[in-house]
Amino acid sequence: MPKEYWIDNDLESDLDPLSSLLSEWSDPEEEEEEFRSDFFQGLSGRRQKAAFVLMAIWGVTLGLNVVAWGTWLVLGLICLFSLQASRLIFAKPEPIAEPLSDEGLASAPSVSLLVAAKNEEAVIRQLVTQLCSLDYPTEKYDLWVIDDHSTDQTPEILDQLAQQYPQLNIIHRPAGAEGGKSGALNEVFSKTQGDIIAVFDADAKVSQDLLRRVVPLFETKEMGAVQVRKSIANAALNFWTKGQAAEMALDSFFQQQRIALGGIGELRGNGQFVRRSALISCGGWNEQTITDDLDLTMRLHLDHWKIGFLTDPTVEEEAVTTAKALWHQRNRWAEGGYQRYLDYWRFIINQPMGWRKKLDLISFILMQYLLPTAAVPDFIMAITRHRLPILSPLTALMLSLSLWGMFTGLRRSQKPEKVNIFEIFQLWWQSLRGMLYLTHWLIIMPCVTMRMSIRPKRLKWVKTVHEGTAEESFEF
Repeated sequence: MPKEYWIDNDLESDLDPLSSLLSEWSDPEEEEEEFRSDFFQGLSGRRQKAAFVLMAIWGVTLGLNVVAWGTWLVLGLICLFSLQASRLIFAKPEPIAEPLSDEGLASAPSVSLLVAAKNEEAVIRQLVTQLCSLDYPTEKYDLWVIDDHSTDQTPEILDQLAQQYPQLNIIHRPAGAEGGKSGALNEVFSKTQGDIIAVFDADAKVSQDLLRRVVPLFETKEMGAVQVRKSIANAALNFWTKGQAAEMALDSFFQQQRIALGGIGELRGNGQFVRRSALISCGGWNEQTITDDLDLTMRLHLDHWKIGFLTDPTVEEEAVTTAKALWHQRNRWAEGGYQRYLDYWRFIINQPMGWRKKLDLISFILMQYLLPTAAVPDFIMAITRHRLPILSPLTALMLSLSLWGMFTGLRRSQKPEKVNIFEIFQLWWQSLRGMLYLTHWLIIMPCVTMRMSIRPKRLKWVKTVHEGTAEESFEF
């Protein structure tokens, strides 16, 4: 693979992710000066860029409601989006690679498993036990757990486990260590030797054959990373956990279909595997973002790597169980998703990614970020002018695609050979309930866009509290 265009130093010997990210403006000097002279100031100009995007969305939406040809422009967008939606629906997912055989293990690549943990006493023992018991040669994989100054029993539990499992390595970070989760991963990366680097959250649950299933996907040279399908361990608990399970199924559908079209496969943090050379080429994990997985996703694609998706087995994780916890978690996800576009917009526009990836990227920026934000001024104009929102047909198309994707994703995840009428009814009911749950994004996205435009984000370690078990909320 070509050396990443924003990196000009040898990261193999000295990995400095922040310096490598900022070095995108160092050559030539004239372009750097010009770039820093305007309000698009790279990583430090997110608030100004978010304000610009917000004003542009509101201005365009208000303009569409006023000009006579606004309806025709929306109809044109509907036609284009319908074509892309049809391509997604009818795309044939890539075939599942055969797992490594016993003979293939002899020449299999080495793998380093990383877990960044902070106050995870409720779940860390189970994860370490599972990761140290994988059906893979012990000399070909090791486990690194980074304790980021936990104040509970996590350090003591890890030290005990290290005496039991020889492939387990523990790093204790002191108080005040910088970079959050990304900083923890970067700190241990230089100590690892694996050809493939895997990252798990502390609440993950994995199957013994996980590495045998993942490793074959890296036989393709352009495969820079693989995301394992995620599922919810406590899905049956309440409305919120059931909704997250349906959301995971929808994400799985989009991941498979987008990759099948040559589009953007995305990393999801928990259960992500990255080729070592690809990670070095992209500068490691970005310590100036709140969602390291989404940021790395963008840099991998800009560096012409492919991200694959493994549907089976899954990596289970614990869903948040209350509306308040969901609100905080999804606000962080939404802001991190926005950040990557604000940070790399110039590269997205100027660097050759291929028309398939750019078309896919534009479609999902429109569906996930722009359209929900535009709903606010569109609704205001609808009330003022006593008519339906001008973007309502486009919103209806987006919701219809999501409903179909959720139904298909749920059906694929259950893998039934034959489905009877009752099971189809159940899947549609789960999908409709999941769509009701997903309406929170219509509130979160405009709120996040406006908040990012007003105040800067203070970067810090942000983690979801894992209890191992969850309390009841309300059933639905």
